[in-house]
Amino acid sequence: KISHHTGCIMGVEALVRWHHPQRGLVAPDEFIPLAEACGLIQPLALWVLQTALQQSEKWHAAGHQFSVSINFSTRNLLDGDLPVRVAKLLASYHVRPEWLVFEITESAVMAEPARALDTLTKLNKMGIQLSLDDFGTGYSSLAYLKKLPVSEIKIDISFIKDMELDASDTVIVRSTIALAQNLGMKVVAEGVENAPTWELLGVLGCDASQGFYMSRPLTVMELDEWMKSSDWAK
Repeated sequence: KISHHTGCIMGVEALVRWHHPQRGLVAPDEFIPLAEACGLIQPLALWVLQTALQQSEKWHAAGHQFSVSINFSTRNLLDGDLPVRVAKLLASYHVRPEWLVFEITESAVMAEPARALDTLTKLNKMGIQLSLDDFGTGYSSLAYLKKLPVSEIKIDISFIKDMELDASDTVIVRSTIALAQNLGMKVVAEGVENAPTWELLGVLGCDASQGFYMSRPLTVMELDEWMKSSDWAK
């Protein structure tokens, strides 16, 4: 995630991938539903969180002051023990809660709003940042949005990718930025793939963007090398 205000890296998002010995690289949309169906999504999510915490500790020790975002599914949010599990993992590493961002989708929240809100409120009180992912593609109402303890909204790629050609998308993005900022939230644009889109988002007042224009997904080693040479990392 690159800040439009500084032009520098402000965060990274942890993306889980499965390097299968026979199938090769397996995308998350293939194995995440299976993990949810067979009850493995909880240990998988905690493994991702633990891995992210370990890496965040190393990055901050090296002087890199950016956040790490982690995605949580509907089943994760409905796990009443999630805040306790997260607190135990945080206590195991020298990582401050505000260095973490938990990304959740509107559909995950709306599956069982009351239970989800209870979990999110507990995580927020711990100091963890919460981000509403894929904003604009779900079914949550504005009345419910104002109740969520989120500090960030991520505008879905479907509204970003054609902004240069579709005036309606630009209007939607501009309105979403204004709405979120009036509610005291930051706005991140997903799927930025070229300079004109990046520049237009800056003009519209977007706080940060992520996408192939800045960098494609990288391994930890590749990201460390990227930070040595990229202008975004200076």
